[in-house]
Amino acid sequence: MQVAYFSMEVGIASAMPTYAGGLGILAGDTLKAAADLGLPMIGVTLLYRKGYVRQVISASGDQLDAPDYWEPEQFLTACEPVVEVPVRDRTISVRAWKRLEVGVTGRTVPIFFLDTDIPENRPEDRAITHALYSGDSVHRILQEIILGIGGVMLLRALSYGEDVRYHMNEGHAAFLLCELLPDGVSVDGTIDDIRRRVVFTTHTPLPAGHDIFSRSVLEQTLSARHMARIAPVIESSSLNMTHLAMRFAGTVNAVSAKHREVTREMFPHAEVLGITNGVHPVRWTSEPFARLFDKHIPGWRIRGEQLRHAALISAAEIQEAHAEARRVLLDAIGQRYGMPFGGAGILIGFARRATDYKRPLLILRDPIRLRRLAETFGPINLIFAGKAHPHDESGKRIIREIHERGARAGDLVRVAFLPNYDIDLATGLCAGVDLWLNTPRVPLEASGTSGMKCALNGVPSLSMADGWWIEGGIQGVTGWTVRSSLQAGELAGLDQDSLDAEALYRELEQRVLPMFFHEPREYAHVMRNAIAINGSFFNTHRMVEQYRSIAYERS
Repeated sequence: MQVAYFSMEVGIASAMPTYAGGLGILAGDTLKAAADLGLPMIGVTLLYRKGYVRQVISASGDQLDAPDYWEPEQFLTACEPVVEVPVRDRTISVRAWKRLEVGVTGRTVPIFFLDTDIPENRPEDRAITHALYSGDSVHRILQEIILGIGGVMLLRALSYGEDVRYHMNEGHAAFLLCELLPDGVSVDGTIDDIRRRVVFTTHTPLPAGHDIFSRSVLEQTLSARHMARIAPVIESSSLNMTHLAMRFAGTVNAVSAKHREVTREMFPHAEVLGITNGVHPVRWTSEPFARLFDKHIPGWRIRGEQLRHAALISAAEIQEAHAEARRVLLDAIGQRYGMPFGGAGILIGFARRATDYKRPLLILRDPIRLRRLAETFGPINLIFAGKAHPHDESGKRIIREIHERGARAGDLVRVAFLPNYDIDLATGLCAGVDLWLNTPRVPLEASGTSGMKCALNGVPSLSMADGWWIEGGIQGVTGWTVRSSLQAGELAGLDQDSLDAEALYRELEQRVLPMFFHEPREYAHVMRNAIAINGSFFNTHRMVEQYRSIAYERS
């Protein structure tokens, strides 16, 4: 058995900008864990020569978008053969670049990056794989055709066996079913063999996050043969890629227990399982903590669950390792951005895609209240990072507002926005801050993984009760949960954001800041619990083993 893992983006290294955010980082972590565990997995994605977006912040706080060029030849090996992917009125030539991801035991997983920028193609087709999440609906559907149909054709051309399980990481890859389904299939026909071989993971609780293509766009792009194969699933005027994936996947899963509930409400016809996300333990553990774990837990690199033994590490050693990780972060900020920052006080991190439902501005909602907390307990340093999609004006407005509020925050409350958030910056932030903040608008956080990365480094979270934190958050033990006692509408004149902001300030005032500033040893105990309880479970070693037993090895 081999597992072909299809993902629109895969994040391996900062120097390879083939990812936009959490989805791609998760894909990279999954493939790394498969290599660690010796699972015969194959990664399939697209090659983006212009990356996603290189973010520059102007003096006035505006996000300036630029291509993020890189040279695939420095990281990947071009491989044969070239496959010809049929579309409506032509074929598109696709070749692949290969990378071997090496696990901690030396076993490897190949990742194939599909590329249309070759001389055989006409100029507009060469541009299909140039940039991630770019172009209009026709360009986007062509990218997904290359990923799904082209990916299956490539694997066949490379002589991978027939007993392949196809794992679609989001609906972007659902066109692979066009290659797997036989001609003349009926949705009422017997397709058990296909279902046995297909797994689908959905990641978004937002309806807008599920790709829908109009019939006219489908008719412009899909070949007649492929169109006929999925015709029974096309609704009167459109095709929902999540519906297509769910219709023919034998295993469908959401990425947290809460997300499973939300997904089942959105798609009541589907049987949805819950496999909560994880992060790669070795990739996201900072050097100071890696040394500490090597000393006390020698098997942690191979089996992440062994981190539960961190409960036996002394609080003093946890504090010492964190102090080093904090110094490394602050030094890196100074070197990378020329921005001396931090020192005294608490360092709070918030880094994720800049979009409205993540609510990065929630903690800045009442600057007077925030300053009063700093006067009472000590300096508060807030570090923000994250890219807005080039077409997301709301996300860009959020970044601009963070910049403006930071400029007038004062000395006791310091605010910094670090541009061009990438894997390297994430590695430092998730290890070096003292507290990780997560304030999504409930229930719109499918899982979230940044807090899991922090937990590996003993950084507790202060989070809304959403996504993975419902499972991982133990109040005062692994971190703290923001819970409003009221819901919007119960008190006239207040919206949910106002209520949640009040609950956030209350949690800081009554629990987090008193412990951090006045009971550092107790805070270190929470840090240790974050590793032993959350780090030991919310990792990709556990996650991949769950996929293996629940989805890949189903009969």
